Amino acid sequence: MPVVDLRAAAAAAAVCIALFAAAAAAQDIQPADVLVKNVTLEVVEIVKRDKDIQAGDRRKVVELIEAKVVPHFNFTAMTASAVGTQWGKANAEQKLRLTEEFRTLMVRTYASSIAAYRNQRLDFRPLRAKPTDTDVTVNVRVLQPGTEAVKIDYDMEKTARGWKVWDVRVADISLTANYRTEFANVVRDSGIDGLIRILQAKNSKALERTPVAGAERK
Repeated sequence: MPVVDLRAAAAAAAVCIALFAAAAAAQDIQPADVLVKNVTLEVVEIVKRDKDIQAGDRRKVVELIEAKVVPHFNFTAMTASAVGTQWGKANAEQKLRLTEEFRTLMVRTYASSIAAYRNQRLDFRPLRAKPTDTDVTVNVRVLQPGTEAVKIDYDMEKTARGWKVWDVRVADISLTANYRTEFANVVRDSGIDGLIRILQAKNSKALERTPVAGAERK
């Protein structure tokens, strides 16, 4: 009877399980345009139903975005794009802090857009991409009576954990590029730590302006 190396067998089994899990995860990855549509419509439906959000409870909007939107964004890539060439000057700890602060800034920016939603129609355009593409742009149009449609384009990359947004362009203006010159000037004058302080200050002011649930109705 052949001798079985239990450690080798266990290692082989672990590899097989990992490969099977990876294959299953790959099969579950939604196409980028389907993901954007599903998440957007789910968020919109929650906004329509939630009386607190309709009344202007921004804290609840932020909680909604954290739960439903944030998992589909690559904030490290977004922060690197916004900081631009200065990103390479930051150490690992500074990059982590920059990403955390920029993430907070983007969540609060997105919260303002969600809070302003008032039953506009959404047009999800067909995705023009090949099945093998790993970088795509998903096009959405916000339709409002009597005004020109607002273009929202999501630049996305395919990862092992599904499609992730790394930039958003509104009316052809990139959210990350929009900050690049400002951030470059701050880093030039005050260094990376100065930029972190500026972002912290922006986020603190935004938090102070966020109303407590029900406060506006008292």
